[in-house]
Amino acid sequence: MTDTSVATKAPSAAPHLASDADPVRPDDGIAAIAVDRVAIEGVDPEIDGGRFPAKTVAGQPFVIAADVFGDGHDKVACAVLWRRRGVDNWEEEPLRYVVNDRWQGHFTPTDNAPHEYTIIAWRDEWATWRSDTAKKHNAGVPITLELQEGAELIARSVGCGRGTSGEQAELRRLAADMRDAPDSERFATLMTDDTAGLMQRAGHRANLSHYKVLPLTVDRKAAAFAAWYEVMPRSMSGDVNRHGTFDDVIARLPYVQGLGFDVLYFTPIHPIGETNRKGRNNSLKAEPGDPGSPYAIGSEEGGHDALHPELGTFADFKRLVDAAAAHGLEIALDYAVQCSPDHPWIKTHPDWFDWRPDGSIKFAENPPKKYEDIVNVRFYDGDAPIPALWHAQKDIFLFWIGHGVKIFRVDNPHTKAFTFWEWLIAEVQKDHPDVIFLAEAFTRPKVMHRLAKIGFTQSYSYFTWRNTKAELTEYMTELTTTVKKDTMRVNFFVNTPDINPVYLQTSGRPGYQVRLVLAASLAGNYGVYNGFELCEGTPVPGKEEYLNSEKYELRAWDWDRPGHIRHDIWLMNHLRKTQPALQEFTNLTFYNMWNDNILYYGKRTKDRSSFLLFAVNLDPHAGHGADFEVPLWEFGLPDHASIQVTDLVAEYDFTWTGKIQHVFIDPTQRPYFVWRLHDPEKGL
Repeated sequence: MTDTSVATKAPSAAPHLASDADPVRPDDGIAAIAVDRVAIEGVDPEIDGGRFPAKTVAGQPFVIAADVFGDGHDKVACAVLWRRRGVDNWEEEPLRYVVNDRWQGHFTPTDNAPHEYTIIAWRDEWATWRSDTAKKHNAGVPITLELQEGAELIARSVGCGRGTSGEQAELRRLAADMRDAPDSERFATLMTDDTAGLMQRAGHRANLSHYKVLPLTVDRKAAAFAAWYEVMPRSMSGDVNRHGTFDDVIARLPYVQGLGFDVLYFTPIHPIGETNRKGRNNSLKAEPGDPGSPYAIGSEEGGHDALHPELGTFADFKRLVDAAAAHGLEIALDYAVQCSPDHPWIKTHPDWFDWRPDGSIKFAENPPKKYEDIVNVRFYDGDAPIPALWHAQKDIFLFWIGHGVKIFRVDNPHTKAFTFWEWLIAEVQKDHPDVIFLAEAFTRPKVMHRLAKIGFTQSYSYFTWRNTKAELTEYMTELTTTVKKDTMRVNFFVNTPDINPVYLQTSGRPGYQVRLVLAASLAGNYGVYNGFELCEGTPVPGKEEYLNSEKYELRAWDWDRPGHIRHDIWLMNHLRKTQPALQEFTNLTFYNMWNDNILYYGKRTKDRSSFLLFAVNLDPHAGHGADFEVPLWEFGLPDHASIQVTDLVAEYDFTWTGKIQHVFIDPTQRPYFVWRLHDPEKGL
């Protein structure tokens, strides 16, 4: 009888020897292309081929997916490798098969620092052997040779460099035990889940293939989740005849904290120029005592690294930063690159500015508009950058970081060089990765997205002008499901000193409630400019601007005047802090409610422990009713089932029975509902 185990033994792995009849041939790149036998494609996220980093938050799972497959019928396996940039060793997490050669997994970075990740894949010889051998055994096919092959796979994994020393010792013992064991013992041992787990952890990986290394920005939580409150410190005195001070702001901290905000954001706090100072309501002529626009930065008293003298000293500013921290608030500063014609740089560095043929300085323009009270710096002299200016700008940021500021809202970054911002943000975050940059860029979509990709932590958005159900649904779907979800963290400001939206001008108090709830529930970051809580919206006729804007004059606010929505703001910020579902951005689902005036959507955690539904009447002038679907299917419940619900606004519990329910929303009462669904498996 022929010994088939010998006759069919695979040839050794000895190198092929050349002869006269078999000349040595050139490699022709075979080795380079043959190394990555397993295909790795369609990696998500991968931003512009790896040119830019994706973004995530420390302590939050970062989800990655890819198409992974090999030739033939062999099984493959894959994993994501990740590490903090500059660290030698990689961490590894397995990817799981989803469908159609799509794999998915995640890892959770813990450090606020630059990271990188990649995907590896290999032919999973053990999983293939185990599956094929089980099929043959179940079909009654002899498997003596297969069991020998399994033992050889174990032996080949000994010393392969994977697993712990203990796991390698276990492999050696197993290989020795299998060498002369009978088939029944081999089968019983090799087919166990324990052996499969050992081989997964410490076994040889055949044809190990690698994807390119991709960058990842890991920010702190406030980069992705925070509520901002914007003020002009000079208007915090409560008296239109007295310039506000940092002490006045300190006195307002309990108010801001009481509303539940996380960030207190100041418009520029620097000296203001006298030349071409703007008067009230943007008049080209200032009257005596007019304070001018805070965006006209710089005077004889200093520039971007100086304080407006009427606000206080740097000692006062430090007391403010410390007091804010004691109230659970971070201070954010507005960084506007432009200068007033009186800025010290114009005398010390005239080459940083553009000059007209007649020798006069060129004012900032957005033709036909001209801003006579400010001038722009130039980042390039022809085709060449101006390094001294770039470093001077970086030094300004480092200066304020040294004074305890870690959040900056950057004014109109889209009108400055992309290359400058990419360099500056990387330079600042090299030593201060916790610094947050918000891009105030209301411009073309691709420009806004480019700013996000080159490093801006957060972005203003088109939310301010998305009012209808169709507009909001389309825009939110774009932000939460396309590549923008990994790069562009939006900050939904409901209003700004520059933007008094038409919707708010005409909506009355219900409109302010509507926009608040939408911003606070749809976005991780949102903000309000003070006066919003008072429903302040008197416009310059025909414009999206405020009449008697405090950009050009001191204001005194009656914080208790009737009609305010302070409770609504407190409620939304309270829900954001207590409901984990609102602390994520991409977990948004729109559900069916059959009325185009009502936006109906849900946000939930993966374990459904926090599952919220929102129904918002977008029409501030009329009540609307509609049938809607309760998403019972999300809990695995049939259409006729009951579910416990809490109205989080009115604070009472009730039960919905059946998938179809009805609601009527009267904006004069409250234009929104917030319901929490309780998972039947977890109870109330």
